[in-house]
Amino acid sequence: MTWDWKVFLQDDGSGRTYLQWMFDAWGWTLSVAGASWVVAMIFGALIGTMRTLPNSPWLVRLANAWVELFRNVPLLVQIFIWYFVIPKIFPAMKNLPSFILVVFALGFFTSSRIAEQVRAGIQALPRGQRYAGMAMGFTTAQTYRYVILPMAFRIIIPPLTSESMNLLKNSSVAFAVSIAELTMFAMQAQEETSRGIEIYLAVTLLYAASAFAVNRVMAVVEKKLQIPGFVVAGATGGGH
Repeated sequence: MTWDWKVFLQDDGSGRTYLQWMFDAWGWTLSVAGASWVVAMIFGALIGTMRTLPNSPWLVRLANAWVELFRNVPLLVQIFIWYFVIPKIFPAMKNLPSFILVVFALGFFTSSRIAEQVRAGIQALPRGQRYAGMAMGFTTAQTYRYVILPMAFRIIIPPLTSESMNLLKNSSVAFAVSIAELTMFAMQAQEETSRGIEIYLAVTLLYAASAFAVNRVMAVVEKKLQIPGFVVAGATGGGH
């Protein structure tokens, strides 16, 4: 077996090299993952909080339904539903680029898992946290905003790190709706060059480097935000 890394310097037929194409695809991978992460965090925090609201059983049931729906349907199926089905039901969405549809599909899928982690983090806190906020005259919304959520998010950073890395890897399903991210690049470049080992190894290294970077960033965030002496056993087990 011989290695031929010069394949990345070859023209791909459009005036750019395979190396340039690969880095363009990497950019799409990071864009899909980053935008989906924002959607997942917003909806995950909201849904996870709703699942712990006192005296709001209908909101709790609605949030539970969200989690069960998006968590139990395979991600690839959700991608196809967003791409092929929803635009048929809502014709106005036919003009949306596939990038946006994939971001919503991946973001909502991940939000269901983050919601579980947020719920677990909130329920792991001592009841006194909620009562202290209420004793200070805070409303329920203020208690969550200023007392409960800041503490909960600090203790769920480890599983959020794992989920962020999973989201980055799950972004590979975007190839199914013709987004030119890393997996699509690898498939097409391998077919054109017949150098699958070099192509897939390079793509694997980019995925690994991206996941490692996410891990390191989240580790720094965890260190900066950690609560000295505050340990909650099993607080982060709800999302897995």
